[in-house]
Amino acid sequence: MRLVLLAALLAAALPAFAAGSNRPARLGLCAACHGETGIAQMPGAPNLAGQRLDYLRNALAQYRDGRRDVAVMRAAIGPVSAAELDALARWYSAQAPAVQAQP
Repeated sequence: MRLVLLAALLAAALPAFAAGSNRPARLGLCAACHGETGIAQMPGAPNLAGQRLDYLRNALAQYRDGRRDVAVMRAAIGPVSAAELDALARWYSAQAPAVQAQP
């Protein structure tokens, strides 16, 4: 049931996030949890902004192919093509990482 709810949420978010010409078409799939600019919107979801491009490409491919067994990620990334994965990795690696607040 959780996966069905998550899939519906992601499908609803997709058009809003894909509107910009320089944004990846599938950004809404990731932005629901990781934020449009890679700053996580959901507790427990890692920030993706500023991560190394090769790391993101590899991690996304591993989620899609099942080598990283996380059901939510597999459901979100499963239908994404290699070109779309590359566009997502490029987008998030180009974003500025979150600045941590000083105590």
